[in-house]
Amino acid sequence: MTIAPSSAPSGKPLYERNHPLELIPLFRRWPPSLARNLFYTAIWSSLLALALVVLQILFGRNLPFLRLLGATLVISNLIGFMVHGALHLIERTLPRENIRLFRAAQVLAITAASVIGIPFGNALVVGHMPLRFYQYSGTLVFLLLFGLMTAGLMVMVLAAGERRMRREAESARQQEQIAAAGRLVAEARLRALQAQIEPHFLYNTLANVVSLIDSQPAKARRMLERFIDYLRASLAASRAEHASVGGELDLASAYLDVLGVRLEGRLRWRFELAPALSALPLPPMLLQPLVENAIMHGIEPKLDGGEIVVRARVDDGMLCIEVADTGLGLRTGADAAAARPGGGVGLSNLRERLRQLYGGAARMQLIENPAGGVTSRLLLPLQVPSSTVPTP
Repeated sequence: MTIAPSSAPSGKPLYERNHPLELIPLFRRWPPSLARNLFYTAIWSSLLALALVVLQILFGRNLPFLRLLGATLVISNLIGFMVHGALHLIERTLPRENIRLFRAAQVLAITAASVIGIPFGNALVVGHMPLRFYQYSGTLVFLLLFGLMTAGLMVMVLAAGERRMRREAESARQQEQIAAAGRLVAEARLRALQAQIEPHFLYNTLANVVSLIDSQPAKARRMLERFIDYLRASLAASRAEHASVGGELDLASAYLDVLGVRLEGRLRWRFELAPALSALPLPPMLLQPLVENAIMHGIEPKLDGGEIVVRARVDDGMLCIEVADTGLGLRTGADAAAARPGGGVGLSNLRERLRQLYGGAARMQLIENPAGGVTSRLLLPLQVPSSTVPTP
């Protein structure tokens, strides 16, 4: 006997997704389908038949066990499939808004299935005409009482299953709301991170352009052109809900182009990654803070500058992105106090964004390079099948 369908938050009727056997966790492993529900109805009805046989034996019914079990199985399954079809018909024809009418219809249908199923099941087993069961008032009263008792138990099972579905739906809604809140927090941190990165870069670049207009107009023009490219890429990234490795590298390239004009020979950079990795999804503004941190705290304070290398690869099922510089390296004590502000806050925000986006599945590492400088490493869960991505 299958649970009556009703509306569910996913839009699918509960009939397609639930069955009384699903009150047992083991039976929730298989996806719902008509064939599965029919098979579950056969199991459910057979279990009820076995329970009825045990009760009959306990109350002194003197019949061979297998004979009694066979007859009860036939009757129980006949009633079970009749109830299965009747409840499905009720769901399709009666609105659930009037729950009392709906439950009354279920009780009536299950009672009728029992009153009809027992005589016809006996007719299949022993060959007697089913109408003879209705000739005696005592038998008819027994059938009605048995049907009402069965209907009461079944409606309680149906209601319990629907309550379970509602609890699961409510839990799913709450989890979705929590996830949505997490995404909003991550988005707010992204905007805060952009607000930290862009103002001082904007002011410094425009100040440099102004200072170069009279003495080096060609250089001023080149810096302004690169800055326009950066603003275009930055605007596109800020409006996008999703980004890619290639898109984030384009933004970093435009940023480094602008600084390359200002720092001239003091800044060198290159990207190392397989072309196939460019299309991998990557949340926006994860790479940019690492590049800026390498410039601010590594290359710019160093008199002879240095090189920045951005690498991307797949390592043990994780997307590994590294920003390595040959700058001053990690500083402590008085040197750390003298470092330009902002980098620590930016990396702190970045760590929090990683936690919001990936939980504990992503990591950020700062590694001192033996030859000088720092490597900032992001380890992110790979969001595509690893078989489609080349590994080094």
